Amino acid sequence: MTLKPSWHGRYFEDFGVGDVYQHPLGRTLSEADNTWFTLLTMNTNQLHFNTEYAQRSPAGRLVVSSGLTVAIILGQSVTDISQTAVFNLSWEGITLSHPVYVGDTLYAESVILDKRESKSRPYAGIVTCATRGLNQDGDECVSWKRSVMVYRRDAPHDKGYFPQAKAGPLDAADWPIEDGS
Repeated sequence: MTLKPSWHGRYFEDFGVGDVYQHPLGRTLSEADNTWFTLLTMNTNQLHFNTEYAQRSPAGRLVVSSGLTVAIILGQSVTDISQTAVFNLSWEGITLSHPVYVGDTLYAESVILDKRESKSRPYAGIVTCATRGLNQDGDECVSWKRSVMVYRRDAPHDKGYFPQAKAGPLDAADWPIEDGS
């Protein structure tokens, strides 16, 4: 039996200035996503949840809350940029350049702008990136620059947290495959 480590994300040493990551998961936004987010965040702008009201607006339809747009794009970037984050340090220049509508599918990509070792935490480094979100047509909907502190590969903080099963290790030999023919 060989225990394979799961994907933990990139460590400080894995980033290179100029690297571009097209984050792997797209996300189609539903009316329920938008309604729940506006309720959760107490956003009372009716453009997000009242179809009749939204139809009278210049957009002519429900507009996805910009907070949800930012949250989805940020979330999509975690796999590549901040899976090993200690802290988000800054966000600069969030620009909402194109409206997002219910039914749109969002994608995210990031480019590494800078990296440096942390002066106060020897187990971490600081990575600065620009991230943008695109809709299914390739229109840029949102962008920003962010700095995030991520662990170095030898940092102990994100290791050894998975519990040991009381029943012992998982083994394929304990799960025979029956011939279904």
